Amino acid sequence: MSAPLTILGLESSCDDTAAAVVHGTTLDANVLSNIVIGQTEDHAAFGGVVPEIAARAHAEKIDFAVKQALKSSQKTLSDIDAIAVTAGPGLIGGVLSAVMCAKGLCASTGIPLIGINHLAGHALTPQLTDKVAFPYLMLLVSGGHCQFLLVEGPDDYTRLGGTIDDAPGEAFDKTARILGLSQPGGPAVETDAKSGNPKSFALPRPLMNRDDCNMSFSGLKTAILRARDQVIDEHGGLPRQIRSDLCASFQAAVTDVLVGKSRRALAEARKLNPNVHTLAVAGGVAANGTVRKGLEAICAETDTDFSAPPLALCTDNAAMIAFAGLHRAQAGQFDDMSLSARPRWPLDQTSPTLLGSGKKGAKA
Repeated sequence: MSAPLTILGLESSCDDTAAAVVHGTTLDANVLSNIVIGQTEDHAAFGGVVPEIAARAHAEKIDFAVKQALKSSQKTLSDIDAIAVTAGPGLIGGVLSAVMCAKGLCASTGIPLIGINHLAGHALTPQLTDKVAFPYLMLLVSGGHCQFLLVEGPDDYTRLGGTIDDAPGEAFDKTARILGLSQPGGPAVETDAKSGNPKSFALPRPLMNRDDCNMSFSGLKTAILRARDQVIDEHGGLPRQIRSDLCASFQAAVTDVLVGKSRRALAEARKLNPNVHTLAVAGGVAANGTVRKGLEAICAETDTDFSAPPLALCTDNAAMIAFAGLHRAQAGQFDDMSLSARPRWPLDQTSPTLLGSGKKGAKA
């Protein structure tokens, strides 16, 4: 068995500046600290994340996050065996902030550097939180990503499908903005939906008639916009109860799509590897209670174990990056100072792109 290691993780791919310390082995790791500094107030006036503001905030806060993570874990840099940092994908200015911080720390101390794919951090979270063994099916569902991954090893991912346009988290944020709710949109819509009727509005379930694992959420967002406009025309405004009904109907539609496609993804995963016995979910939308209940239900129907991280580890965090770094450190996989920040970085390098590519590479 490999000797226990202590890994400092850094994460800054979107609008959360995070640092964490994880200690142990890949079979038995403990989160010693997990510091996340949000930027909600910085972006509140703009109805969404502004990349330039996010990058500036990361640059200002990443040092403080590292100091807090070390202090909370009762460790110093001399106790750290490697520094793992999100090197992509994400908003490039934000990714650069943590990458440059990690490089500086490694250059000044001689600590080894490890670049981590942000998606791998999410995909490996079930092993950190629930000690789930390979292989398993991962539904990675967040503000910027949505895909089904057959996870057969720390560097072995097969994408079975994903969104061809908006991610669910993005759709939640845009729906909140359309309905005049606060950001981040996911929690705001979920809270308002609690007093709404999910059957009030007949919203579409895109691509459910297709026998594959791909999803679409852009049309659902447009349907909410049209429904809102119709309500405003009929009532001269947007009554609070109808707004709640819209939220509940939207949340039900997203859940139906995720649940229906998860059922198909499970079948596809088991065709490729009959030893898949677990459906895991990670990412910000994994914090949604209605989505979780729907996924738990299909797991019960299909004799499948269900794994979801604690709410604090659903959204972007550095504990998952440190744990992914622990996998690479135990395998002797380190980077040098040529490590670069990447705005796009698909986990599955062999599957056709879902969201197209350009000069910066495939989005997903």
